[in-house]
Amino acid sequence: MDMPTAPATYALIVANVIASLYALNVDRSFAANFAFNVESVMRHKQHYRVFTSSFLHGGYFHLIFNMLTLLFFGPVVERILGVDGFLVIYFGAVMASGIVSFYVNRRNLAYTSLGASDGVAGIVLAFCVFFPFEPIYILFLPIPIPAVLYGVFFIAVSAGMMNRTGSRIAHESHLAGALAGVVLTLAMRPDVIARAFS
Repeated sequence: MDMPTAPATYALIVANVIASLYALNVDRSFAANFAFNVESVMRHKQHYRVFTSSFLHGGYFHLIFNMLTLLFFGPVVERILGVDGFLVIYFGAVMASGIVSFYVNRRNLAYTSLGASDGVAGIVLAFCVFFPFEPIYILFLPIPIPAVLYGVFFIAVSAGMMNRTGSRIAHESHLAGALAGVVLTLAMRPDVIARAFS
């Protein structure tokens, strides 16, 4: 991978690592002050939390998994769409996730979430749109599946798990981020479907 070809991807990874490590090791209150929280958004109008929460993670595995995924898929999408297009996908997915999360959890003022999974999901699904038949491996399983099937599977699982109680995973965020990635990619490159199947 050539670093200069994907400056936005690497900048996001660096920002995520710095912010997350600071919150995990230096100042635990930092995450509480910038994570997505329904009460803070609703009553205190701290809408910036929709975006700042995407730079924070609840643990090292959460951080490493998201950043490795972004490292694998981000540079490819960024080279196709350019820095501006890449950032539209990433932060568009984050914003969509925040809106959906707020709506779904609006009656639970204590609801809090963090992580870059929404933005990363948008990038991964953008990759699936551009390369529907590229093989993708799920959690190190040795059997690859076509990207288009992975995308459908990811969206279906996120939708199916969205209303499950007791889960620590914000499935509604994943769903919103993934769908935003698909919609925004097609909006910017409507020719991609015809090219993929030609």
